[in-house]
Amino acid sequence: CSRPQKVCLCPFLPVHPLKVSTCLYIIQHPAEESRVLRTVPLLAACLPPDKCKILVGRRFSEDRYPELATICRNPSTLILYPGAEATNLEEVAVMSPSPSVMIIIDGTWSQAKDIFYKNSLFRLPKQVQLKTNHSSQYVIRTQPTNTCLSTLECAAVALAIMEKNKSIQETILHPLQALCSFQLQHGAQIHHSKEHLLKNGLYDKPMPKNKRKLRRMELLVNNVKI
Repeated sequence: CSRPQKVCLCPFLPVHPLKVSTCLYIIQHPAEESRVLRTVPLLAACLPPDKCKILVGRRFSEDRYPELATICRNPSTLILYPGAEATNLEEVAVMSPSPSVMIIIDGTWSQAKDIFYKNSLFRLPKQVQLKTNHSSQYVIRTQPTNTCLSTLECAAVALAIMEKNKSIQETILHPLQALCSFQLQHGAQIHHSKEHLLKNGLYDKPMPKNKRKLRRMELLVNNVKI
């Protein structure tokens, strides 16, 4: 895991990569590469190299990424991105028992939105979302809402559903739980979601002047799905 021995996460990783038939393509915003506490390297360490492929960038054209374009045009490919057009993954998994490819965008919510809407390739696969009420265990990083999950958590839940194996989720979450535990022991603070802070009057940053951002905050306070 390339971390100092005192906080090494290797003992919390599976001894052997998990055997899965689903292949993940992680589309990573370049800003994620420079973050110290990233979850994607932990995810990759849990899976075989040919089942977790990471592509870094903001724009993905068919000319520059012909392999990705072919994957996006495959009818069995899924893209995990919530929205009005998305189908719950549980429903898709029941109808599609065969191995498939799933695309997951890694970045902040605004970065993921930018990548999704500015790359026409990503609107070709079937759009799916997770129907979950679980709070994120990635407590050392602030999430927009209480039920927003990190990339690793999304992948863990999605793979457990696709592979019909709940233990996959537990195995992939194990190193994330250890990471958060180590960081909290060494001075990190628990980060409540922006939704939690706003609802409880704990948000201590200046309110945005941008009307669109201000409206998003109002929706969070009023528990409206955004």
